[in-house]
Amino acid sequence: MSCNETKKTPTDKTTKEVDNTEAVKTEPMTFKNKGHELVYNLTQKTGNYQTLLNKKDVVYTYTYKTPKGEIDISTEKYIFNGELSYGAYSQHQRTLPQLEGLIEQGYDGSEFWLKNNGTIIEDEAALKRVAFNRPTNFYWFAMMPKLLDPGVIYEYLGDKTIDSIVYDIVKVSFTSTDNKPTDIYQLYINKNTGLVDQFLFTVADFGKMEVPFLMKVEYEDIEGILIPTKRKYKSSNWEAEVTDQPWISVNWTNIKFNNGLKEAIFKK
Repeated sequence: MSCNETKKTPTDKTTKEVDNTEAVKTEPMTFKNKGHELVYNLTQKTGNYQTLLNKKDVVYTYTYKTPKGEIDISTEKYIFNGELSYGAYSQHQRTLPQLEGLIEQGYDGSEFWLKNNGTIIEDEAALKRVAFNRPTNFYWFAMMPKLLDPGVIYEYLGDKTIDSIVYDIVKVSFTSTDNKPTDIYQLYINKNTGLVDQFLFTVADFGKMEVPFLMKVEYEDIEGILIPTKRKYKSSNWEAEVTDQPWISVNWTNIKFNNGLKEAIFKK
């Protein structure tokens, strides 16, 4: 299971408010509450969405491993303007394991598509999986910058000490336009570093709303952007107490920005 969310492409207005240096000097940010301020400060460390837009695109290797040894390995490609998403799975023991050989998934800004060994697959159930994977994988990668997206709701829940580290806890939820449940995140922001060391999340698309997962992350500086490249998660509760189940791992490697990707890559 992966984290999913209402994915929204940032507008020019939002980008300018956050990232135009002169605007920040003359028009200080107005924060909705302490939670909003903490998230804003977080993005000043990790980079915000304009930082990603300036990088144009990214290519990286996505490796997902379950405790049972099931592995997905995908070459992921995104264009940040429009949130275009492509994944070529050389190994997919967890994602569409019934298909043999290379599977390619894509989102071109309006359509999700799937190919198996170069042949278009029109199976409705398989395409639903693509419609989950493509925006989800994109959101995982861009999550920290996208915490300033329009429609995000912030609630400061106080602080808590875990393993001798003091965290500010911020609940993040999302405006729903169709009354469907949206995901909830509970960010644990390290007071010393200002970074999210871990967060709770739900998976609304699969009805996983009552029992959250806890994700722990480790960052890597890639071309001036702090990216949580090492990740592991498992079931938890709303106090961030985990079960004794083994961890699921998700790692991103070989990250390269500004590859000159063309939109044709993302079309069926």
